Amino acid sequence: MKNFYDVLIVGTGVAGLNCALHLPQDKQVAVLCKGTPDRSDSYLAQGGICRLQGREDYDGYFADTMRAGHSENNPAAVECMINSSEEIVDELVSIGVDFARNPDGTLAVTREGGHSRNRICFHEDCTGKEITEKLLARVKKLKNVTIIPETTMLDLIERGNECYGLVVMDNQTRRVFSVFADYTVLACGGIGGIFTHSTNFRLLTGDGLAVCLKHGVAIDHINYIQIHPTTLYTKSRAGRSFLISESVRGEGAVLLDKNYERFTDELQPRDVVTAAIYEQMKKDGTDFVWLDMRPIPREELKAHFPSIVEKCAKEGYDVFTECIPVVPAQHYFMGGIRSDLDGKTTMDRLYAVGETCCNGVHGANRLASNSLLESLLFAKRAALDISSKYTCAPEDAAKAAAEEIDFKEYSDPEKLLENYRNMVKDAIKEAENDKPHFGCA
Repeated sequence: MKNFYDVLIVGTGVAGLNCALHLPQDKQVAVLCKGTPDRSDSYLAQGGICRLQGREDYDGYFADTMRAGHSENNPAAVECMINSSEEIVDELVSIGVDFARNPDGTLAVTREGGHSRNRICFHEDCTGKEITEKLLARVKKLKNVTIIPETTMLDLIERGNECYGLVVMDNQTRRVFSVFADYTVLACGGIGGIFTHSTNFRLLTGDGLAVCLKHGVAIDHINYIQIHPTTLYTKSRAGRSFLISESVRGEGAVLLDKNYERFTDELQPRDVVTAAIYEQMKKDGTDFVWLDMRPIPREELKAHFPSIVEKCAKEGYDVFTECIPVVPAQHYFMGGIRSDLDGKTTMDRLYAVGETCCNGVHGANRLASNSLLESLLFAKRAALDISSKYTCAPEDAAKAAAEEIDFKEYSDPEKLLENYRNMVKDAIKEAENDKPHFGCA
């Protein structure tokens, strides 16, 4: 790893990768990841990616997104996302993403909770994996981009509210060092790792939020945390919770109480369904409710949801003949580092995109399958904004920032990262008076 790049990107999910893809190829770019490139939550996205179904769908899509977000969304961000959705999906098709097709060759679309019609493109039940792998393969071909795994961000290098790079740690050697850049992009994902039960990878602990809190970069709605209604219940509940995609309910699966009776409308927004499940669990005195996928035709279940069928089988459940136990778990973060529609934060030369940022597109509760779309679009916009306004960091200021780094502060990285996790937890707790609307217990 060199000590200077034109652009530093933290994160190898779809946001980080798409940002790298759209930066000028005459710029040297480093993409850092805390683990290995396949340990981003983008790989875990099952359901799909939304695509506007013609101009006649605009009002419905806009209304669905705003309703799910309890009208706390930034309307300009929602409009930007919806109007760009066809372009983003078409770009994915152009790099080889294998979306499901109808017999006539057109893109197949499904429906999920909170949507008034079918508008979600998908690849079986592992859309995120399909998209991320194709993006990663494309980025690896770029001679100007270096992907650097097992590297943890410890701090921003900052002076006078201007970012000049990062302090990072090589996870294998434990060596801590500085890396300078003209621009830095945080695409480091969510905060699931600070929760006992989450669908996220455990390494996603809100490091980007923490370093921004430390340096006074604006954070919005840090307590807006989405709980996914349906994850597979196991007695141990150790490690990452396995998501049961919202698409199964979109295709006809139903939720049942302990007496195997239906108790809610499964296609309401996630926070509403989550609240209904918690209420039913309390009423029944149970640790889970039942999800019945048998209303979905057998061949469709096998073709559309092979990963879910396989995982349930490994846990001893035959989804073709019996119900499976499900329980809500932390899933997504709607708050984050304040950013505009081009990913710019309140610190100069610092951008934030993907789940780690908050541009207001999701409001208080994300509509299903808007996450991949949002991450891809605003990461692209950040790259284009950097490209159009590119200037080198002032050498004297960067040198002064380097001289101010006190490496004693990073002598115990594990302790520092623990402090960061606690910083994020405390900030969430402090924000609890500003009640979010995600309906979790």
